Amino acid sequence: MQDYRRLVVWQKAHKLALDVYADSAKHLRHPEAWPIRDQIRRAAISIPSNIAEGAGRSTDADFRRFLFHSLGSTNELEYDFLLARDLGFLPVPLHGERTRQIQEVRRMLSSLIGQVTA
Repeated sequence: MQDYRRLVVWQKAHKLALDVYADSAKHLRHPEAWPIRDQIRRAAISIPSNIAEGAGRSTDADFRRFLFHSLGSTNELEYDFLLARDLGFLPVPLHGERTRQIQEVRRMLSSLIGQVTA
């Protein structure tokens, strides 16, 4: 068991979740965007939440499994942002900025997964 708050990937994922939450509050206010807003928030929150939960598990295999859940959520969030952009709810520059953040977290998760023995 380790302190998830010390993991740089968790710190980046937490920052991403905060940014996404703020973005969704600002840009996804129209009633038609509410389902996407809720989905984006769930996916963003899932990334650091699964890292934290996995870090609290007693085995590396469990930790690794939760890291894979986080990794899946990065793909989900990236798509949700793409959908929101293509539907005209998010500005293109914001989409690009968040996509870069998501990809950075994804790379870090992939690296950490490779370091944790199954």
